[in-house]
Amino acid sequence: MLNTFCKSFITCWNHFVEDSENPKLSKEAKIYWSINPKTKGGNKISHEVEFVVDANFGVPGAIIVTNKYKKEFYLESIVAIEGLVHFACNSWVQPHGFHAHNRIFFSNKVYLPNDTPVGLKRLREKELQQLRGNSDDSRTTSDRIYDYDVYNDLGNPDKGDEFVRPILGNQSQPYPRRCRSKRPPTNSDVNVESPVSKYMPKYVPRDEAFGDLKAKAITEGKWKAMLRSLIPTLKQKAAINGEAIKSFSDITELYKESLPPFEEGGDECWEKGGLPKLRNKMIKECGQDVFKFDSPKLISRDIPSCCLRDDELGRLTLAGMNPLSIERLKVFPPVSNLDPSIYGPQDSALKEEQIICHLNGMSVQQAIEENKLFILDYHDVYLPFLDRINAHPTKKAYATRTIFVLTDMGSLKPIAIELSLPEKNRNGPPKCVVTPPVDATTCWLWQLGKAHVCSNDAGAHQLIHHWLRTHACLEPFIIAAHRQLSVMHPIYKLLHCHMRYTMDVNAQGRQLLLNAGGIIESHFFTAACSMEVSASVYQNWWRFDMESLPADLIRRGMAVPDATEPHGLKLLIEDYPYATDGLLIWSAIEQLVQAYVHYYYPEANIIESDSELNAWYHESINIGHADIRHASWWLKLSTPNNLISILTTIIWLASAHHAAVNFGMYPYGGHFPVRPPFMRRLVPNECDPDYTTFLADPEGYFLASLPCLDQMLHYISVLHILSTHSADEEYLGDRKDLSAWAGDPEIVEAFYKFSMEMKKIGKEIEKRNGDPNLRNRCGAGISPYELLLPSSGPGVTCRGVPNSVSI
Repeated sequence: MLNTFCKSFITCWNHFVEDSENPKLSKEAKIYWSINPKTKGGNKISHEVEFVVDANFGVPGAIIVTNKYKKEFYLESIVAIEGLVHFACNSWVQPHGFHAHNRIFFSNKVYLPNDTPVGLKRLREKELQQLRGNSDDSRTTSDRIYDYDVYNDLGNPDKGDEFVRPILGNQSQPYPRRCRSKRPPTNSDVNVESPVSKYMPKYVPRDEAFGDLKAKAITEGKWKAMLRSLIPTLKQKAAINGEAIKSFSDITELYKESLPPFEEGGDECWEKGGLPKLRNKMIKECGQDVFKFDSPKLISRDIPSCCLRDDELGRLTLAGMNPLSIERLKVFPPVSNLDPSIYGPQDSALKEEQIICHLNGMSVQQAIEENKLFILDYHDVYLPFLDRINAHPTKKAYATRTIFVLTDMGSLKPIAIELSLPEKNRNGPPKCVVTPPVDATTCWLWQLGKAHVCSNDAGAHQLIHHWLRTHACLEPFIIAAHRQLSVMHPIYKLLHCHMRYTMDVNAQGRQLLLNAGGIIESHFFTAACSMEVSASVYQNWWRFDMESLPADLIRRGMAVPDATEPHGLKLLIEDYPYATDGLLIWSAIEQLVQAYVHYYYPEANIIESDSELNAWYHESINIGHADIRHASWWLKLSTPNNLISILTTIIWLASAHHAAVNFGMYPYGGHFPVRPPFMRRLVPNECDPDYTTFLADPEGYFLASLPCLDQMLHYISVLHILSTHSADEEYLGDRKDLSAWAGDPEIVEAFYKFSMEMKKIGKEIEKRNGDPNLRNRCGAGISPYELLLPSSGPGVTCRGVPNSVSI
């Protein structure tokens, strides 16, 4: 029985699993879509077909499909011998006139390369050769070719010098590889690929493209974003067109529960304002709800608040949208690792006398030894780029360091902020320190300092912990998996759901978010330097062996190894919601992968002899991460334990790590005054010409330092789209493809136990969120930490751990 999403006409024949170089073939069987189709609901159609075979044909192992229709069709599955043999296809089959290759689909039986029946080996290799394609061929949207390329598609020199961007993926600027799309070069630079356009569409292998429900959800989100950006024009009140925000009420009105009803006769006024009639009709039909922004978590219980409280800043470093930057302070004052001949003295401006009054009688050294001091340190990340960033007419930034003290209540309290500029800058002193306020003036200086810290943190969250560590660094492993691992391979089957949609998300990210003049450059303080910042971190900091959750926590000094603890480590801040919840999920993934690997690879020699597995890992490193392939820290694929570590890390990054930094973007970042992606002014000092203006109207100075409203309307609309779960999302512990292991009941049982463990973890997280002793996730006005709750419904829920890096 064939289940498809489209009407067509195909020819298929059967290929018998047999230890023979000349396997048995059935006769061709033809299907005419117009004859006796059976509708299964929605767009699904099933057909019955008979294969004529010899009496001793045996069990089919592969089916070859040819599409003789003029259009592609989606082949979901083929069921043979009254349901005894299942072929999970889930692939688009292209017309034979456009693609000469016949499609090969294998039964759900798992085979290591050396165990593959002789009759299937040739087809197994042939299918992989088709997926590798020819690197010289052009690409069409119907292709299924997986190959590598550098990031040479971010700039557009044909538009002018301001759109020129460096190519990432070389010795001077190392970066992971992306999927090759083979668009022609630009006219101005043959090394730069032309941007996506109507005539040169985005390319991802056909089966990597979004499904209908995912594409529909994103399209709806884009329309809502466009309509929401019209609010200031429709209300004719708030500051627009680059003007500074006049009052906090201009901001809080965006999040009100409702807007005034439409007035009769309003169309004429709108049309005079330049809105086309079609848009007016669309607005009316959509209703007023389309304009509402749901209250983000940060203001859902305290809407009038437009400044971030100290306790909230500390709490959000542990339980917000970026809980991955906080580190234990090991040396005071902090020391830079940048070249002093280029960036000036490595010394910090932070002094013991500035913070000792907050240490409850301890010296700084004693507080360090007792693990009481922590730091957000963005000094070395941003300082090399600040001259270029601050040359921007409306974006001003520091490289910040923020010192926190761990209170007796288990929460973090900020006690000093260092604001650094390049040594030879003209915008003020190269280093200054602001501390908690003692009067009205220092109160506003402290608020401005915290806003710059949050701006730094927003950039690190988006460019490092989100894009680089999940999207960019996982793509090479995904490309290599499709090129080197047969669909019959057990590791491909394990990873398949964790690769879903990632390549399409990344391609759209390069087209709309990361490109020159795109959303990241427009809305974050790093501007045109954004991807260079990401590349610098990849070169100087990223290590695959440090990407596991336990290794990351230990590297940042947030935990120490301890064999007596449940997860083999002891957290130095016990109420660290991201870490405590994450370790539950990490351990569950690790246990599943251990059972899986030990089943298929009980001995190290089986790993060594697995040609596909070794080719996958070798290619992921040596081509996918070519610029750092010689690093000594890459794990060797030599033992089952190393394979377990590699696979657990990949699944963790694709699922829980990504969920923790993606699906809280709007709930935690949608109220931009407390988390601005950029600032328009530096913190004033007494020598600054604007200092008098600041003293006369500190609130106005603060508001003028924030991004203007029209920019932020677009920004928070994008955050809303990126934080949304689509209706077709697949969550950790809820696999849809267990039939792939029908012949391996031990593996099915392992997945069942994993699913039960995810439900158990969900209940444990909900229990923690109700524990009043855990003040970083429970208390008056405190948002519960739900980002690592495994399941979710559709929409912006601030919870749910999808299997893959998706939106």
